[in-house]
Amino acid sequence: MKAGAIRGKGSAKAGEGWRAAVARTLQRIGAAAVLLLLAAGLALWWAARWTPDRAMYPTQGITIDAGNGDVHWGSIKAAGADFAYVVATDGSAGVDPKFQRNMAAARETGVQAGVIHRYSLCQLATDQAANFIRHVPRRADALPAVVWLDYDDRCPDRPTRALLLSELATFLAQIEAHTGKRSLIAPGPAFEADYKVTQGIARTTWLRRDFFEPDYGAHPWAMWQANNYVRVSGADGTVGWNALRPEGGTR
Repeated sequence: MKAGAIRGKGSAKAGEGWRAAVARTLQRIGAAAVLLLLAAGLALWWAARWTPDRAMYPTQGITIDAGNGDVHWGSIKAAGADFAYVVATDGSAGVDPKFQRNMAAARETGVQAGVIHRYSLCQLATDQAANFIRHVPRRADALPAVVWLDYDDRCPDRPTRALLLSELATFLAQIEAHTGKRSLIAPGPAFEADYKVTQGIARTTWLRRDFFEPDYGAHPWAMWQANNYVRVSGADGTVGWNALRPEGGTR
């Protein structure tokens, strides 16, 4: 009886030791998971607030579209936006429903603004230019229009480079005759890698890369979308934050 009791106590102690080891392991895993969550939260908090150094890039601005809701432009100006680009048209028929309101409100608040056209590989340049001209009025106080060049899941077409450059030149000629100003082109990294638009179209470029200066264009960028994850008071969701190259800058 005594020997059985001793063995029983030993088994109980072994069971308790195993459970304690599992508990300690789970505690360590839980602590590590908490630290990872805190680190991820800190990274997201930082990303939502980071903008380029004003000492290096004194003039900075914002990109706005309908996804940002009813924008309070006084808050946008207070957040440090010296200028704004507002999405206006998309392809041959698309129009941002907040475009007119955003442009008028930006001007009333004293924020100089320009428009963005999202170029489609699936539609003729003349049809897209007609859509732009129909909805974007000519204004002397507007910033030069921007042609946003990127792939779109809605459009499977991949024209040859020669055809793309020809169509894009047609589109630019028509909208520039309407606005009276030369436009900017804003190719994304993948689009530029495939089509080398900045080599084939002689326009000022707006390039994109989060947190680090972009270097994928044929010539230095004039404007840089530096962070597409910024959150500011006065706009829903995230906005694109942009830096203008200082006059005479060579970076």
